[in-house]
Amino acid sequence: MRSRRSSRDSRPSITADDGEDSEASPVEGNEECQFSSALNIQDRGEEIKTAHNSPTKPLWIPPRDRDREPLDATPTPTKEGMEDTRGYKSSRVRSAWLCSLSTLTVILFSAFLLWVSITSFTDLQCDSKGCRMPRMSPVYIREKDFDTEHTRFASKYSLYLYREHNVDIDYPPKGVPVLFIPGNAGSYKQVRPIAAEAARTFKEAAAKDENLMKLGQRGLDFFTVDFNEDITAFHGQTMLDQAEYLNEAVAYILSLYHDSRKATMDSDLPDPSSVIVFGHSMGGIVARTMLIMPNYQSNSINTIITMSAPHARPPVSFDKQIVQTYDDINNYWRRSFSEKWANNNPLWHVTLVSIAGGGLDNVVPSDYASISSLVPDTHGFTVFTSSMPNVWVGVDHLAILWCDQLMKVVARSMLDIIDVKRPGQTKPRAERMRLFKKWYLTGMEPVAEKTLPRKEPTTLLTLEDNSHSIITLGQKLVLRQLGESQKPRAYLMPVPPSRGVGTTKFTLLTDQKLDGVRDSKLEVLFCSVFPLQAGQTAAIFSMNMDLSGDSSGSTRLACKNAADDVIQMPASYRNSKHSFDSAQPFSSLQYDFEDLAEHQFVAVVDKASRVSQGWVIAEFVEKKDASIQSNVGLRGLLLDGVRTTLPAERPIVTELHIPVMHSSLLTYKLNVGIQSCGEDGQLFTPLVRQYLMDPHESKYFVNVHTADISLHGTAPFIPPALHPNNKKGLSLQFWTDPTCNSTIDVSVEFDFVGSLGKLVMRYRTVFAAFPMLVVALVLRIQFTEYNNGGRFISFTRGIELLINKTLPFVMISLSLLAVSLGFAKAEQEKRISSPFSWPKSAAEQSSPTMEFDKNDLLVGLADPFFWFLAPLFALLAVGVVAVLNYGLMILLHVLTFIYSIFVRWPNWVSNERRRSIGPTFSSSSPRRRIMTTLMLLFFVATLIPYQFAYMVACIVQIATCVRALKVAKESGYSERSGSSADFSNYTHSILVMMLWILPINLPVLVVWIHNLAVHWLTPFSSHHNLLSIMPFILLVETLTTGNMIPRIPSRIRLITNILFLGLASYSALYGVTYAYRLHHLVDFVVGWLVIVHSSTAPPTVAGIIELFNDDGDDDSSSKKRQL
Repeated sequence: MRSRRSSRDSRPSITADDGEDSEASPVEGNEECQFSSALNIQDRGEEIKTAHNSPTKPLWIPPRDRDREPLDATPTPTKEGMEDTRGYKSSRVRSAWLCSLSTLTVILFSAFLLWVSITSFTDLQCDSKGCRMPRMSPVYIREKDFDTEHTRFASKYSLYLYREHNVDIDYPPKGVPVLFIPGNAGSYKQVRPIAAEAARTFKEAAAKDENLMKLGQRGLDFFTVDFNEDITAFHGQTMLDQAEYLNEAVAYILSLYHDSRKATMDSDLPDPSSVIVFGHSMGGIVARTMLIMPNYQSNSINTIITMSAPHARPPVSFDKQIVQTYDDINNYWRRSFSEKWANNNPLWHVTLVSIAGGGLDNVVPSDYASISSLVPDTHGFTVFTSSMPNVWVGVDHLAILWCDQLMKVVARSMLDIIDVKRPGQTKPRAERMRLFKKWYLTGMEPVAEKTLPRKEPTTLLTLEDNSHSIITLGQKLVLRQLGESQKPRAYLMPVPPSRGVGTTKFTLLTDQKLDGVRDSKLEVLFCSVFPLQAGQTAAIFSMNMDLSGDSSGSTRLACKNAADDVIQMPASYRNSKHSFDSAQPFSSLQYDFEDLAEHQFVAVVDKASRVSQGWVIAEFVEKKDASIQSNVGLRGLLLDGVRTTLPAERPIVTELHIPVMHSSLLTYKLNVGIQSCGEDGQLFTPLVRQYLMDPHESKYFVNVHTADISLHGTAPFIPPALHPNNKKGLSLQFWTDPTCNSTIDVSVEFDFVGSLGKLVMRYRTVFAAFPMLVVALVLRIQFTEYNNGGRFISFTRGIELLINKTLPFVMISLSLLAVSLGFAKAEQEKRISSPFSWPKSAAEQSSPTMEFDKNDLLVGLADPFFWFLAPLFALLAVGVVAVLNYGLMILLHVLTFIYSIFVRWPNWVSNERRRSIGPTFSSSSPRRRIMTTLMLLFFVATLIPYQFAYMVACIVQIATCVRALKVAKESGYSERSGSSADFSNYTHSILVMMLWILPINLPVLVVWIHNLAVHWLTPFSSHHNLLSIMPFILLVETLTTGNMIPRIPSRIRLITNILFLGLASYSALYGVTYAYRLHHLVDFVVGWLVIVHSSTAPPTVAGIIELFNDDGDDDSSSKKRQL
């Protein structure tokens, strides 16, 4: 029988009747789970009054004390209820599928902009691929003795020694140890290309030079680590575990050489004390982490080479520990290099070279490979593969390990720094840095060291008086072919007098090799007159070049060979297509006047004995005549571009410097006009070099007419450099044939569509943060409507209200914030003063403090020009959230349809089977609910990470949404069924919020599952925080009982607004940089909702006693209470 309705029925909740009768079918005339408040239309004032004045009741009401209500009980609306229905007209229950014109407009705009951006990212402003495949014959020898006696990770990780078949001696290793560290989910077999190339290169070099071994050269022994494809990009503890294991592996590797060298002819050499580390991707970060670990052996690492490693910041910030580990590593390196004295710097002996792949790397933005904020130029640098001589090609994230051109250069550089006569097995740090710059940089950078001033004369050049050409001072030397004299001939270019420091430079360009070998066709010498004194002989020179013939009168010159300073560049002819084409590269020499001050002549020696193809152009030129400075502003660059004309009388190379071109987000189109030549023909077609000073990124465009200009300069979220470069902006070097005597038109224009693609790579993680801004604001709108006495509107309706009312204010606020932050950062860099700031004192202006985290806010840029990105991302986030909301609605309706079919059994199914299905919202006993919750929390505290429990909570919430949607659909969304629609909308909105946090938790969950797959059961101490999951469990468990959240009094509802506004603000400001904190902020919000749910039913002593007196299963207890 129906119990008397009490005042607590007016509380907006969804209750389920217990007992066997409530489980029967409506056809049989039994009861079904109903929304007690959904079937009654109460007066709004009476409802609020009841919520305040009704007596409190226990947190869990024993089933025998609950009011019962027949299934088919449909109250007759009273006159007062009908009048109150009209009061709800403004918040009438409407279909969640309705899409307003404003919402549709935002969705279409977002979809169009995303489509254009992704298309631009995949098809426009893309570098050409040109890597060649290497050859290798791998053999892997596992170090079985490196077991649990040496490391606690022996059951999870393994150490291997690589041997190249038929090249390397199998065992034991006798070379120089190199440790390869694979990256995120990488394989130990990725060491094959570099190890094979190093082995073959050393074998060929040793066969040509028998003295190589005596000079301290040895081959490289590559050790590689099998991490079982650990996922390090998302998990800080995994990084620390790998670093600890690798330090123990280094100690073991070094011990192998103590015995092997004593048993060979190398017994007189010192025992190795350090290894070379070669890391790919996150392996490069693990390599730097090794130096801050407690088990690091001092000076056991002195050289680190990384490939596509994100040094500047973590690829994603979903894990707290990986962000903290990055901060610890980078702060340690910065503090070390900020020490005044070398003795106080533990990294003084360490060199770090970061090699980046460029625009083809779609896994890690190459901007993150910059180490300018970590180490000074004396200890390391960042270089792009497109800059490296004889590579000149961009590579993707995986190809950087197997690109044959790149592996050849890297292998030769590693062999070049070896010196086994030293305990560190490498040459001193300064010499290592000089060699790395020689192999990796173009040679035209200011940091590139010239060897000519430090060399002694090695060649004695004897010339016949008045028989060799002396070029007139200030005139170009142009040779269109070699060997015209049928014998060696020298062309002398007098060095001009000094006109001031940094005013004159020498440039030479040729298509011949300038390697200094005896059989070469061309040689360039820098000479001074050699006065042969009495008793002095020419024996001090290693080479005598006598071109005087039988003449009695001769001139002798003491000369230095410039072969070590040769700069190689890709050849550019009419049939050239790419810089990496298989063609003989051009050779160039470039010197400032200061490097040649002690010399009197530049001797270009044509050693060809017969006429042959080849050309040479050389000149002394004033720097001001070879440089064009563009003073265009950024607005003028974007609207009108840059246009200039190279004059007919011009030097070999002309440089166009555009300071405002420094952003990684903007791309351009370069157009070079056609150069017309006379009857003599063109020696070479225009060659353009695009370059930045920091990082060292150069790109070459051969036979250029049009070219795409993209760069890795100022990028979002990248910390500032330790020592900022004075020359900011992009420079374009135009190498053109000056003999054509014709002008060339050059223009640079902004590429808008191409620039959109650069946003995709730099701002991918924005869609993990800005959508939470939208979700938080929509939830705030929903709760505001609900707490004001209206219905809990649908999420779709909330988005509509957000777009129509709130979004304009949000976009204005984000714009003003972006502008003020941009001016504040620009003011710190002394580029522009902010109109929003107060004047600073002299002490504040002279403060030398470097803020490395100043680019963590908002969109991570210090340029006020990009103020529009923040509101643009907010607008895109609205469209993305709206689309995914509709996708979630489709999923829930499909699941609801399946669930409805499941609960409607055929007629031949027995009544007992029907009763076993249970009501839509069946409330289990409070004791069982508590035990289930406590058990789940126990597992979180001991075995499983809270991310797993969070995923389970999301699944349970989906099930709750399906059941709530089923009840709401059965009630037909009528005006009388507003409470069922309220609860369905409420659970749906909570699910949307939880699903946007789910991607932040998934990476750690994937790491945990991966560890289970490799039988590594050690729990992560950092992911068993009960407070990170308890509010979610309590809220989800509460919603499974069908309890609708009560309305909040006016004074307390301010807390809800503050929480949602705080969540929205943090998502916009720090959501990208510290995405993991979004989970904890939502955790606070959910905890508040749990408090609100329990506010109308606080626990009492009687309720707790009744709870523990309740034993037995639910059904039997219900039956007993009914009896």
